[in-house]
Amino acid sequence: MTSQSNLYLLPAGSGAQTSDEGAAPWTDEQGADLVVVANRLPVRHSSSPGDEGWLPSPGGLVSALTSSLQDLNGLWIGWPGAIDHEEPPESYGGIRLKAVNISAEEYEEFYLGFSNATIWPLYHDAIRSPTYHRKWWHTYRNVNMRFAEAIARSVAPGGTVWIHDYQLQLVPQMLRVLRPDVVIGFFFHIPFPPSELFMQLPWRREILTGLLGADLIGFQLHSGASNFSRLARRLTGASGTDSGLTFEGRDIRVGAFPISVDCRLIAEKAADPAIRARAKEIREGLGNPEFLLLGVDRLDYTKGIQQRIKAVSEMLADGTLSAERQVMIQVAVPSRESDAHYEQERHDLERAVGEVNGEYGLVGHPAIHYLHKNLPFDELIALYLAADIMLVTPFRDGMNLVAKEYVMCRSDMTGKLILSEFAGAASELRGAYLVNPHDLDGIKEAILHAMNSGPKETRDRMSRMRRATIRRDVYDWAKGFLSALQQTPHATRLRALEDPSIESTTP
Repeated sequence: MTSQSNLYLLPAGSGAQTSDEGAAPWTDEQGADLVVVANRLPVRHSSSPGDEGWLPSPGGLVSALTSSLQDLNGLWIGWPGAIDHEEPPESYGGIRLKAVNISAEEYEEFYLGFSNATIWPLYHDAIRSPTYHRKWWHTYRNVNMRFAEAIARSVAPGGTVWIHDYQLQLVPQMLRVLRPDVVIGFFFHIPFPPSELFMQLPWRREILTGLLGADLIGFQLHSGASNFSRLARRLTGASGTDSGLTFEGRDIRVGAFPISVDCRLIAEKAADPAIRARAKEIREGLGNPEFLLLGVDRLDYTKGIQQRIKAVSEMLADGTLSAERQVMIQVAVPSRESDAHYEQERHDLERAVGEVNGEYGLVGHPAIHYLHKNLPFDELIALYLAADIMLVTPFRDGMNLVAKEYVMCRSDMTGKLILSEFAGAASELRGAYLVNPHDLDGIKEAILHAMNSGPKETRDRMSRMRRATIRRDVYDWAKGFLSALQQTPHATRLRALEDPSIESTTP
């Protein structure tokens, strides 16, 4: 029977159906045994000369999940990334794709609005004030329902669904109503906030109930899992502990699954003679500075880029740094360019860089080399190899894989990492110079310490970070989550229905 809390999540006219476990009335095509669901498909459309058409999206996540999807009759469901271009292919790179389209108005209200002007700032410590609009919420709910229906029609009886990130927080419970016969996992790539922030959200119970439709809810850090579990017990009537909840007669597992990078791929690229030659060419083009400082970030106000620029500016002003001897490169990858707030962020950052170069740069020697573009992965690897000091100083970050990518490039145990203590990666990369990104003096001291550290300290710190990163790469992360999902009580019970010889773990 459909519960009242399930019903309020379903928009009128959704055509929702429920069934007993083992039934799958929604499936209207060959069902997939594993369905990965994310806001975006793992392909992007390019109209650049020589690169026209559909291309794979960059990133270790796509690589890690592709192998699982290929092995398990998989399907990836997501938005194609634009409103007005041709439909994506039905398959790419050996995996099936299914698009969930959204209109221009929904893009404004679901994506730019509720997802990125309400949830994103709220979950990142309210660095900027979240905006709350009921119309955005209604559109968010409707788009989540569209995703849930697409999944319900696509997953095989008893199949596994892995939903990703903050844009789709209502989907687990919506899908639970439509397809109680499937196993549902959810993973947060961003932080999950403490109660004093989350309680601001007018739709806080609806969000929590939506997530509680999953059998396993994963977070980057234990603190995120604890924040969620405590809020669920406080606001929804769920009972249990930080690692396990009971809600409406169902058992839900909650835990930390810190994501990582493709260690082998990065190490191979970092050893590539052509990429190493490019790294040497980069340094030579900059005049072979004593120290090359590097920042690589998506252009976002949570990344602390302007704070980092200000710290470097003050070091140039007091003579600690020189534009001739110490050079900085800042890569700001374009992000949400149709959002006026992000356009303003770009304007403010470029003005700050211009002021530093105007004040402290010399002819042929700008203090900060600024790039606002997507760079090929090989070029990023070359930059990591060229840089003596990597600056990763977000105000708040779920993990930050740039830090781990840099570490995996430094097989010779050189290079120094300055890392925000508010990035998820700080819990693992203990060899980094940890800083409070709000503390300009602390950032400056860390840069100075890194420049003056000797070979032994540098080697000890880097080897410690590399061991931590290699211990669990992105493939281990994906396998670990899926394995934990299959050990949940609901998954075990479904297997027992198919094979009575399997003993259920449910009391």
